[in-house]
Amino acid sequence: MKANVKWIGDELFLGTSESGHTVVLDANAGNLAPSPLENILISLGSCSSVDVVSILKKSRQDIHGCQVDIVGKRVDTVPKLFSHIHLHFIITGNDIKEQQVARAVSLSADKYCSVALMLNKTVEISHDFEIIAK
Repeated sequence: MKANVKWIGDELFLGTSESGHTVVLDANAGNLAPSPLENILISLGSCSSVDVVSILKKSRQDIHGCQVDIVGKRVDTVPKLFSHIHLHFIITGNDIKEQQVARAVSLSADKYCSVALMLNKTVEISHDFEIIAK
């Protein structure tokens, strides 16, 4: 896997993936685009959501939606690394079983999500969920 990042002005950077997709990042506190650290939270939420949706579908849950709210806390010293990240999954669907969602979220966090597995070496990652009947 490869990527390229190009400075495009001020504190803006254009990231291009090997597959040709692009993302703009703003190192100036995310004023014009997500900051690199905001992008890490988005990547973690996306990676985990892919797993959760896949696991719930395979367990024959009638899932209609999956959203994850992510909160990252950073240390006060430079570099301002993440110390803790919390993911709150909101699952919508019909007759969704709580046990299946708990299993899916745990499997993603502990076994499948590459982003979480890389981050949890230095960041405390927690998660919870709620189910909304649709």
